[in-house]
Amino acid sequence: MTRLYITLIVLMTALTLSLSCADNADTGSGGTLAFFLSSRCYYMGLTPFPYDISGMDKIEYVYDKIEADADLIAHHFDNGIPWDQALSGTPYPTTVTDDWLFRKSHIPAGHRLYVAITPINAMRDGLAQIWNSTGDNQPLTPPWNGYNFNHPDVKAAYLHYCTSVIDYFNPDYIAVGVEVNLIRENTTQWDAYLELHQETYAALKILYPSLPLFITLTGIDLVEGYSNANHAGQMDALADIIDYTDYYAISLHPFFAEIPGGTLPPDMFNRIFALNTGAKPACITETSFPAEELTMTAYEPDITIAGSEKKQREFFSLLLNESQKHGFIFVVNFLVRDYDVLWSTPIPGGLGSPEDITKAWRDTGFYDQDGNPRSALRAWRARLSLPVR
Repeated sequence: MTRLYITLIVLMTALTLSLSCADNADTGSGGTLAFFLSSRCYYMGLTPFPYDISGMDKIEYVYDKIEADADLIAHHFDNGIPWDQALSGTPYPTTVTDDWLFRKSHIPAGHRLYVAITPINAMRDGLAQIWNSTGDNQPLTPPWNGYNFNHPDVKAAYLHYCTSVIDYFNPDYIAVGVEVNLIRENTTQWDAYLELHQETYAALKILYPSLPLFITLTGIDLVEGYSNANHAGQMDALADIIDYTDYYAISLHPFFAEIPGGTLPPDMFNRIFALNTGAKPACITETSFPAEELTMTAYEPDITIAGSEKKQREFFSLLLNESQKHGFIFVVNFLVRDYDVLWSTPIPGGLGSPEDITKAWRDTGFYDQDGNPRSALRAWRARLSLPVR
């Protein structure tokens, strides 16, 4: 979600759909296909990303919605690593442990747990920043700011951090790298990252043989013509990494376009998942679709995302049908509620109204800025009402 890398894909925003679920077609209300299905194959998740941090009641609201509107909770740690303590084996800062304690205490009973951690920064162009006593995503300090991914200290610290997270949260699924194919696209550090991941994966599989361990990939960048990523490079990265991931796990945010009016290819899911040549279990680790039109003015020219509530509902109807068709393990919608308040609140209590990529996901919630449910939530709830088999 916090990927300050932007790919302007020639895809969509005026959504045209050709639903291809083998069982039936969905009208968009969410009820039609659910009526014919007696079960679903996948769990349905949300993250606790806040819409407002001005009071504890706002934070609790999001967790209450996750309990009601999902059967999986996704904790997405894309905010740095306590590198010094992870290397030395000393206790983590209270900024880390307090956050962990709060998250763990708010996991709804009976929900599956997916945790994502990553050694990659939010720009997807280098080592993750530091999570220290000052806060998360702090600038790297010496010697970390001079290390590549395959430095021995990075390897040792990251493995220790991974085991700490797994032992504390006991997740059902864990990603140990987020949107890793962007390292191949954005940097010359792919080989160094691959070395780190291969060694981390091998060590963790010995320690946790039954735990699904994987990395996530940006699905849009894997398909030629869907983004400006170098396709040959992306295919090389996929070939390099596929034997070191238990799941074919896709991050999917298919709503960027240079000009409104593009269309979503009806075979998008088929093309992305046809690349799963190892027939690994598959999942959508994060996704979203904007329910309102917005413009980001930090770029030249401005970037407009032509979202609407109708397009959001149609995207999620398609997503849920394709999730059943492809037999996904789980699917995660990133945002519970639009974060207009968080976006517009001045720093440090909010984001400070940035006009960059931070704004892109502002209006992708199942609930709008005032807490009103959107029609996409009806489609989601209809499928959620079915048992998992």
